[in-house]
Amino acid sequence: MTPPTPTRSSHTPQLAVSYGKCRRGQGDDSQAIMEVGAESVDVKRGNISDPEDDSCSDTDFEPSKLGTKEYWEDAYQKELETFADIGDVGEIWFGEESMSRVLRWMDKAQIPADAAILDIGTGNGAFLVELAKHGCRNLTGIDYSPASVDLARNVLQAEDLTNVTVKEMDFLNCHGELKGFDVCIDKGTFDAISLNPESSKEDKKMYVQVLKDALKDKGFFAITSCNWTKEQLLDRFIEGFEFVEELPTPSFQFGGKKGNSVTALIFKRIH
Repeated sequence: MTPPTPTRSSHTPQLAVSYGKCRRGQGDDSQAIMEVGAESVDVKRGNISDPEDDSCSDTDFEPSKLGTKEYWEDAYQKELETFADIGDVGEIWFGEESMSRVLRWMDKAQIPADAAILDIGTGNGAFLVELAKHGCRNLTGIDYSPASVDLARNVLQAEDLTNVTVKEMDFLNCHGELKGFDVCIDKGTFDAISLNPESSKEDKKMYVQVLKDALKDKGFFAITSCNWTKEQLLDRFIEGFEFVEELPTPSFQFGGKKGNSVTALIFKRIH
């Protein structure tokens, strides 16, 4: 399976796009969350659904530096320097289509322009840019990497988008500060948390609790993952959420099984 050719965003100048699946990592730890080619695909890591092996597990992935704050701070510091030098904001997690499919769902679901929207792990702020250009007026992005926050703010300023809030904040340690959101969006952050070398089991449980606290009753959660299958995510977010729909994503066949390069699901918060 040959990765599709990377493209550039038609909306944001110099906006680099990844291969449309998982953003590539650096070094030998780029397995799991970041792999792209056919060699990266197996039952657990290619979103190939195997009903006998899709139960929620806390030991699905080997620990990786991709689950550490240090890795991402270093990565975004380099992207921040690149943006300062040549105006390139870096890569888009899962490609530009990953943003477009969520925007199409928001239109279909008639999410109002003034809905409070949280981008969990905003990275370079590319999704905040697209949401703002789509007409969303109440946007917040958070990331635990100071370099990510600086980069996102610079990118937004370059696009003359001054009414978007970006905060340096660890989603898992927000101390109750995140409340009252109509929509929460995750595009790769839960994947990274799942690879934490020290506390992935506890962190995944904490993620669900913080998410429940952050969302209003009947608020929506949109998650895009390249590590977890639909069945695993349904199992993970079974408590306090109602499954709404699966968004269409590219599919492929490998080893006699059919799967998707990424999984994109919509949940609704219920009490």
